[in-house]
Amino acid sequence: MFEGLSDKLDRAFKVLKGHGHITEINVAETLKDVRKALLDADVSFKIAKQFTDQVKEKALGEDVLTSVSPGQLMVKIIHDELTGLMGGDKTDLNLKGDPAIILIAGLQGSGKTTFSAKLANYLKTKKGRNPMLVAGDVYRPAAIEQLKILGEQIGTEVFTEEGSLEPVKIAKHSITYAREKGYNVVIIDTAGRLAIDEGMMAEIAAIKKAVNPQETLFVVDSMTGQDAVNTAKAFNDQLDYEGVVLTKLDGDTRGGAALTIKAIVNKPIKFVGIGEKMEAIDIFYPQRMADRILGMGDIVSLVEKAQEQYDEVEAQKLQKKIAKNQFDFNDFLAQIKQIKKMGNVKDLIGMLPGMGKALQNVDIGDDAFKNIEAIIHSMTPEERANPVVLNGSRRKRIATGSGTTIQEVNRLIKQFDDTRRMMRMVTTNKGRGMMNMMRNMRNSN
Repeated sequence: MFEGLSDKLDRAFKVLKGHGHITEINVAETLKDVRKALLDADVSFKIAKQFTDQVKEKALGEDVLTSVSPGQLMVKIIHDELTGLMGGDKTDLNLKGDPAIILIAGLQGSGKTTFSAKLANYLKTKKGRNPMLVAGDVYRPAAIEQLKILGEQIGTEVFTEEGSLEPVKIAKHSITYAREKGYNVVIIDTAGRLAIDEGMMAEIAAIKKAVNPQETLFVVDSMTGQDAVNTAKAFNDQLDYEGVVLTKLDGDTRGGAALTIKAIVNKPIKFVGIGEKMEAIDIFYPQRMADRILGMGDIVSLVEKAQEQYDEVEAQKLQKKIAKNQFDFNDFLAQIKQIKKMGNVKDLIGMLPGMGKALQNVDIGDDAFKNIEAIIHSMTPEERANPVVLNGSRRKRIATGSGTTIQEVNRLIKQFDDTRRMMRMVTTNKGRGMMNMMRNMRNSN
């Protein structure tokens, strides 16, 4: 995400490194590279120029503190400007209706149907809501079936009227049905087209008028770059929607759409899609996105993802097992499953400061733990619970059963032993434990 832009901005900041103070000359040189980086990220020339003009005005008007280098000051100014360009603060959904009605709009192929299901899952699992999905795309043959499959996957009812080709009536009937059944959120998936046309706009406008939604969200594929911004403006002119959803952001290394949609349509980005899984949806935080673009990581989001999977009772049980040196491969496997629930491994590591650039050319897929899981699953219940019994013949059998090598099995067992030892050190020695662990790690390198 944004690797290309981040790399180019990092190179631009190097112009100021080594300078004792900011001058009009070195600022101009830096901002020339910043503007080029934005243009390469598919930001329009007008927005890129406005952005760099604002940065220049602030940079030349700042008194550089002795403790802050010109390069650091420029990073801060650009960080603040990026945050403002993307909207400043996050914008919440309006869910005050009974039921709250959310209308989903966008072009065909933008990811509307998948996002609708992701949003239902998000509201159900994280907001305690009772959502219902509505199959309002009556033209694309697979759309209704796709929504049904996704609804079944997340345990959410999908309202359909088989054979009907009247999306306005379907939408109106779905609201009545939702009230009868006690659903407090209705998410209406509508038809998209390959391009904007009058018929499409008239239909989605008619649905909006008929159901009076609290939220109309425009879903756009971020990988289409500046075209996404142009489409967003055309839809907003007709619909006056409340917010934007950027899908496929994990595949977009440029980021032009995320950077400029707010400036063009003056509507906030509310959610971003970052993968295919139903959990792969994030609230859009402009400041956190600016952090990531500038290589500062996103520790807050990482901690929030960890907290979502955190079970205090299970954590206390695990702590007792660690203290008694009873942490085994069953516990190890459970921790891996918790990590996987948090999202794509590469994306998670990229939230650590400085790691985004380091991982730029590293391929870390969703199957990063595949071999580890295969090895553990190839162990007998006794071997998982009592790793000390893992002798040479057992390791050979496990390697054969998991399709790995003895070296990989040995490496995993060593990593497991090291992890268990360090975890026990932290648990039993408390304050001193972390210091001992860090010293041991340093000595082993």
